[in-house]
Amino acid sequence: MSDDKKITVSRTIDASPQEVWAVISNPARHREIDGSGQIVSDEKTDRITANGQVFTMNMNAPHMGGDYQTDNHVTGYDENRLLAWQTAPAGTEPKGWEWLYQLTPEGPNSTQVQLTYDWSKVTDKELLKKVSFPLIQEDALEDTLSRLASAVSGS
Repeated sequence: MSDDKKITVSRTIDASPQEVWAVISNPARHREIDGSGQIVSDEKTDRITANGQVFTMNMNAPHMGGDYQTDNHVTGYDENRLLAWQTAPAGTEPKGWEWLYQLTPEGPNSTQVQLTYDWSKVTDKELLKKVSFPLIQEDALEDTLSRLASAVSGS
């Protein structure tokens, strides 16, 4: 599902919320589940454990001229239920786009995972002139959930 300011996809994964959480809360595993193909690696592998944390990722994308880094500011944290972060070029403050994972148990070994890419909080007019949102398409988000399902089953 998408509207003009966000894209949301969902999938049931045959794993507990704890097993899904173990993958999404570990930036070292984000490259493995990235459906956009832009994540190269994480810069430091501390597990995400709280709101306000910042984790840095090494990225590569043509729209950024190749290699670059992002700082990801954790904006939502409810263990085994919700994980969200806003992304910004390294060394800058977030401009309003956010990634949100919501986990809903569907039994002991099944979890509904909803992934949202939301740019509704982007208000910088200059940025909006330069960047054509969405930078990541719905099929890449669906691929992320497919990769997450594979990562969880192999972890």
